[in-house]
Amino acid sequence: MKADQLLKNYAAGVRDFTGVNLSEVNLREADLSGVILDRAILDGANLSHANLTAASLIEADLNGADLSNADLSNSNLSKAILDGAILDGANLSHADLTVAKLIETKLSEADLQEANLIAANLDGADLSGADLTVADLSQANLTQADLNQTNLSGANLDGANIEGTILDENV
Repeated sequence: MKADQLLKNYAAGVRDFTGVNLSEVNLREADLSGVILDRAILDGANLSHANLTAASLIEADLNGADLSNADLSNSNLSKAILDGAILDGANLSHADLTVAKLIETKLSEADLQEANLIAANLDGADLSGADLTVADLSQANLTQADLNQTNLSGANLDGANIEGTILDENV
């Protein structure tokens, strides 16, 4: 499916695009709040500055996608694959990222307040300057993650693997 077709259908009131292939699609600055993209293929897609509030991206393939400065607040990204994705400055507050794959993902300056990252794989992720206030990172893999200047106030790190994590004195 192409971007213009998706946007036309969305404007007509269609919200469910489960399983659609949107590889390499350009949806920069698109307003897709409440969209359902469960199991969709969005690898390499440009969703920077997009409004994806309350979106459902369960098991979506977002490998290498650009979600910088996107609003994903209150979205469900459980079991999503976000390896190598760019989420710098993204709003992921209250987002569900349970068991999500975020290997080497760029999340610097991202808002992850009260996000659910239970058992998420953040191996090598860049979380520098991110806000993880009251986020649930229990059982998460933070091996080699960059947590410099990251706000972890009230975060749950029970059972998290922090081996080789880059920390500063503010953490």
